[in-house]
Amino acid sequence: MTTAKKKEILNISDEDLQILNSPIGLRYLFNDKKTDVSKALRMAKYELELRELQIELIKLQNWYIQNNKKIVILYEGRDAAGKGGAIRRLTAHLNPRHFRKVALPKPTSEEQGQWYFQRYVNQLPKPGEMVLFDRSWYNRAVVEPVNGFCTEQQYRTFMGQVNEFERMILESNTHLIKLYFSITKEEQELRFNDIKTSPLKKWKMTPVDERAQELWDEYTKYKVKMFEHTNTELSPWIVIEADRKTKARIEAIQYILNTIPYR
Repeated sequence: MTTAKKKEILNISDEDLQILNSPIGLRYLFNDKKTDVSKALRMAKYELELRELQIELIKLQNWYIQNNKKIVILYEGRDAAGKGGAIRRLTAHLNPRHFRKVALPKPTSEEQGQWYFQRYVNQLPKPGEMVLFDRSWYNRAVVEPVNGFCTEQQYRTFMGQVNEFERMILESNTHLIKLYFSITKEEQELRFNDIKTSPLKKWKMTPVDERAQELWDEYTKYKVKMFEHTNTELSPWIVIEADRKTKARIEAIQYILNTIPYR
């Protein structure tokens, strides 16, 4: 069969055919028992675009190292929204000596008696470093009040201090980006079911995750309050529609590269 005939049958462009014939395209074409050309093309394009963005991320890292810049990126969103996967794609090819991923556990009894922001201050970057928070101080804006992990007074105190706290971070020569990965209730349920049935992912389910669907509306109520109060001109929230993980990962990296003036 001629190349022209193949293109006519598949209804694709020369560029798409070239992608499908590449090692990446062929890998996705034969990845499943049943060949799905459109899916293989979509995934190959995603991987090629991601690779180009990861090259730019290396340039970004070189810039912040050479110029002693500090970068903080917050990854927030509901459980199973894809925050961890997005962080892994961003950091896949970076020098691990010059970035840190922070996912703090439940506070110790000593930390519970400290100023709430103190343990996060201890994780902020030194010059020439980027820190990515897989959940951050915004636990107190949504997760903690929804699940009864803080008092009403603690919640109110946090909401009264958080904007000033972020202003101080920004005024200390630090770039601060706040990303919120947004998924639908139906998508969260699908992902939870996938986690529960996978022997490699079961460990991800926590008691908080188990109640997430039941408390969906309560999460929404506090999320709305968080956006209304903390989506400021100085420190805005960037909402990433994350029902499709690949699209969300690309958008998050693109926003970071477009926002930080590394060139």
